[in-house]
Amino acid sequence: MVVDNSISEPINEVLEALNLDETLVIVVKRRDWFFKDFQHILHDDQVWLAMKGSEELLAFDCSLSWEKYIFKHPQPKRPNSLRIYEAHVGMSSTEPVINTYANFRDDVLPRIKKLGYNAVQIMAIQEHSYYASFGYHVTNFFAPCSRCGTPDDLKSLIDRAHELGLLVLMDIVHSHASNNTLDGLNMFDGTDSHYFHSGSRGHHWLWDSRLFNYGSWEVLRYLLSNARWWLDEYKFDGFRFDGVTSMMYTHHGLQMTFTGNYNEYFGYATDIDAVVYLMVVNDMIHGLFPEAISIGEDVSGMPTFCIPVQDGGVGFDYRLHMAVADKWIELLQKKDEDWRMGDIVHTLTNRRWLEKCVSYAESHDQALVGDKTIAFWLMDKKRNGVVGRKEK
Repeated sequence: MVVDNSISEPINEVLEALNLDETLVIVVKRRDWFFKDFQHILHDDQVWLAMKGSEELLAFDCSLSWEKYIFKHPQPKRPNSLRIYEAHVGMSSTEPVINTYANFRDDVLPRIKKLGYNAVQIMAIQEHSYYASFGYHVTNFFAPCSRCGTPDDLKSLIDRAHELGLLVLMDIVHSHASNNTLDGLNMFDGTDSHYFHSGSRGHHWLWDSRLFNYGSWEVLRYLLSNARWWLDEYKFDGFRFDGVTSMMYTHHGLQMTFTGNYNEYFGYATDIDAVVYLMVVNDMIHGLFPEAISIGEDVSGMPTFCIPVQDGGVGFDYRLHMAVADKWIELLQKKDEDWRMGDIVHTLTNRRWLEKCVSYAESHDQALVGDKTIAFWLMDKKRNGVVGRKEK
């Protein structure tokens, strides 16, 4: 039998070739393969190609089977007051390894429940190449991080959380994307403007990432379908939208102090397309999933941020009150007698009228991004106090 060279030429890792009753069976592993009819087999698939005469028979290895995951437990009702535990699945192991969805499900979720939380917020788990980004430089918006396991493993984690009565909030990244060209959306069609703004407006100079063009219908469809995908397919109970301030302003909130002047919120620096997208996605979430929770990470204090869309607002349920956590770290760096109670009260109460906020002691921004946990700050103070007494 003659094999067409155009087909056989890419085969560099043929593991086995058997001639059985005029049928050539080739087992191929971990190799891209293009066939005459333009079918493409991904590099991690195990494939059997059976050729009999001039006939090509293509079939996946029958030992590999897949069935859709069936959720066993209903989603818990939305609590009146959220108590959120933020976690990074990969960093949740006590060992120096990348933890898995399965281990997080079995080892961490019961502890979160025991500590009295009613919701767990999973840090950015959309597929990403750069692990040190903590998941915020997304390369595949529809896939969960493969380092931690399979999609079904993640579904099993969420199912177990629901069994324990825990809501699962996803840290969703729609504010920017990885600038990778080989495995990301950047230069997807050979131009820099397929999903993003072209030129300098399409690049975030601090995050080194690409910025979406929210005025494009195709981008709106892509991001809206992405938000629905995670709620529909994985049964997440809501989102924490990352980097909303960066979305709403062309200056991205960088080197900018918001004083409360309305021109800062509704001036030329406001990205109207981005604000409209946030209104549309929140309207979609609450229309299709009435129990779902929407939290926005905003430091600007945008008016109407937590007012329903039908009332003219942006539509979030909660604003992430980031200034509170920063204030605790600031206080721990000072002597107790230097604390100003009026300043503390102002930080805790500085919000829009009737605006619901998520206030917290610390998050990854304080514990990982150039800082350390409150526990370490307190231990430092204790240690320094002991050393000081010994010296005296």
